[in-house]
Amino acid sequence: MESFTLKTKDGFGISATCFRPEFCSKKLLLINSATGVKQQVYFSLAKYMASFGYTVLTYDYRGIGQSKPASLRSFRATMRDWGSLDYRTLTDYIQFQFPEFEKYCLGHSVGALILGMNPESAIFNRFVFVSTQKAFVGNLDFRTATLGYIGFALLLPATTALWGYFPAHRFGLGESLPKGSAHDWRTLVINRKSTNKLLERNGENFASSLNQEVLVVRAEDDTWLTEKAVRKLMEETYPNMNPTYRLLATTESKQGEIGHINFFRSYNRNLWKVVLDYLERD
Repeated sequence: MESFTLKTKDGFGISATCFRPEFCSKKLLLINSATGVKQQVYFSLAKYMASFGYTVLTYDYRGIGQSKPASLRSFRATMRDWGSLDYRTLTDYIQFQFPEFEKYCLGHSVGALILGMNPESAIFNRFVFVSTQKAFVGNLDFRTATLGYIGFALLLPATTALWGYFPAHRFGLGESLPKGSAHDWRTLVINRKSTNKLLERNGENFASSLNQEVLVVRAEDDTWLTEKAVRKLMEETYPNMNPTYRLLATTESKQGEIGHINFFRSYNRNLWKVVLDYLERD
């Protein structure tokens, strides 16, 4: 495991980690994190994939984990920066350091939504999406939609105005977020266009040009997701990709829980074969 820092086009330092296999298969997996989730959450999966010959890269978006400044108050960062600058820096690095490798990308939640902000998403042979959707409240079940509206339409603007950033940890929503990233998250939930609106605001949208195969994984106990919202993402944001859908039952988990994050916990190691088998298939 090797930790290092990559400089983005605008000069920001992004913390990244490379997991190199003992026997290299010349296959690489990049993991794009979920909102407010540190890269360390994905280390167990990264080690697992490395044991099968994959070189694996994880990283923290600006404002998260080891890519966070001393203070988030008034720190400028958006989800669009995560996609067009931070993720782009990783794909630049991959092309320079691993030009002959087969390349794959796993996007967790927002990590799948930012693909359309980077034209270099075209370098990947296949994708895996985990726990991602078109998150507009109208696509969610009543309870989640109600909580989402209260939290994102009302509390988020108020708390970011007060604190200068979004104290997401106080609401059990992961790491605290830069104000701009939080307001982009609000767009995903409150705006009817959701992901597509964020891509419009990015200025460039490469999502419809992506035509790779993708495994779309959802857990039945993930209360944040609905099948409707997952399908809308693929139909309206990534219409030219070729999806294979996989619903994980809680009975497949040794702990009986998967949810939005816990697919990546080591106690769900047996579920990771779903990813491996998909990437390894002819």
